[in-house]
Parts: sequence; C-alpha cells; structure tokens
Amino acid sequence: MVRLVTVLGPIDITLYDTEAPLTVANFLSYVNSGAYSNSFIHRSMPGFVIQGGGYTLNNATLAAVPASAPVQNEFSTSRSNVRGTIAMAKVGSDPNSATSQWFINLADNASNLDQQNGGFTVFGRISASGMKVADAIAALQIVNAGSVFTNLPITSLPASGSLGQGNLVMIESAVSQSDCLFNWAERTYPEYFSPAGAASATYAPYYYRYYSGTGNYLATSAADNDIWVLGPSWGNNLLDVGPGAGLLTIAGCPQ
Repeated sequence: MVRLVTVLGPIDITLYDTEAPLTVANFLSYVNSGAYSNSFIHRSMPGFVIQGGGYTLNNATLAAVPASAPVQNEFSTSRSNVRGTIAMAKVGSDPNSATSQWFINLADNASNLDQQNGGFTVFGRISASGMKVADAIAALQIVNAGSVFTNLPITSLPASGSLGQGNLVMIESAVSQSDCLFNWAERTYPEYFSPAGAASATYAPYYYRYYSGTGNYLATSAADNDIWVLGPSWGNNLLDVGPGAGLLTIAGCPQ
C-alpha cells in the first residue's frame, strides 16, 4: 500500500502488484524516490477523474516531476477503469508512454478509458476514506491557469499575486508501507537504526535500508510481508522479527 498525504487528508492505495507488476514497480519508484513530495493535483474533471504526479511546487518554483523511462502498458479487462481505481496517464496514440502521471477514477469510466489508446492501466484501488478525499478535491473550485493547468483545482484564491502552495491541492508526501515502517523504527529505536533517513533500496526479495551508524539493516520481504533485521546488533544473523501487519497499526502506516 501507498499513502498520499494531501492537504485535504490521506489517500490510501492498495496496489495490484501481482496483476500489474511493471506499472506498480514504476509507481513505487517515484514514491520511494520522493518525487511526489510537494507535488499537486493539477487536473480536476468532476464526475470523471482527478490527476496528479506531473508537477511540483517548491518555494514558488514550479517544476515537472522528472520522468523515468516509459512503462509498458499492462491494461486488462479484469482491471477496468471503474470508480475508486487509480490508473496511469499517458500520451495519446502511444499505449506504452506512461511515466509519472496518474489519475483517480471518480466514476465508472470503463466504457471510455478501457477502449482507447490500448486501455489505461489500472494498478490499484483507493480506500473508502481516500475516495472521500478524492471527492472533496473534485468539489473544489476549478480555475484556468493556462498552459497544462486549464482545469486546476484550488483550495482558495490568492489575496494577490500568483497561485502558491497555499492555494493548491498539495501532496505533502507519498510513502509506501515499508518506508513508513522504516521511518517509525528510526524514530522509535534510534540505538539500532541510525542515522535516520537512510536511503531505501531493493535486493530481491528484500526492500531495505542500511544504517551506517550502527551497521544494521532493516528490511521487508516481498515473499512473505515480514520484517527482517540484519547486523551486529543481532550477531550478524538475518532474523525474521514477525509479520509486518501488526506493526502497521502501531506505526500509523497505511493498511
């Protein structure tokens, strides 16, 4: 799961990693790199979709999210573009052009989006509480800010000058379950996991962080969803400390 922390509340996403592995891996690469932090919802079409993942705004500096190589289209009729799903946006007439941008379906758009451009790849489902946030975003005022921002949702109009972070539907951060757990462990057990904020990496089937201050590793396993530790604190043995599910509630992570 991934949590998008927006100014209107969290949007939790259950990812279809088995059904759309390339698309999920692509999305997670942006999440885990921090590319979506300080991004914003740049398109709102009430009754259709809200769209993000394309642009960031930091200290009045607007920038496009740096795009990685396009991902191969993984559309399937078993994952239609119905209300409550998230799918990848792409360039017209090129089914394999999805990079960083995604959209949330506000309605059943299967008859439209399943039929064009090779079908839009649905790669996850939004939680019920997350859809309340998505609907709240879709209910906001929309302005034409020119360029690609002709359907821009805003939380308020600026008193003067240009639109800023305080006027946009900002996504403050995007975090996966694993990174949320790592962050919690760093805060709770700094004697084992320091310095905080270590970079995450993948060594299949493990997704992990290495802590140079203590020489320890903290990892989750795609094979069993358990939490693992390795390092001097545990006699350099790889130990399974148990299912991650129980810690998600304690750590306040998406589930």
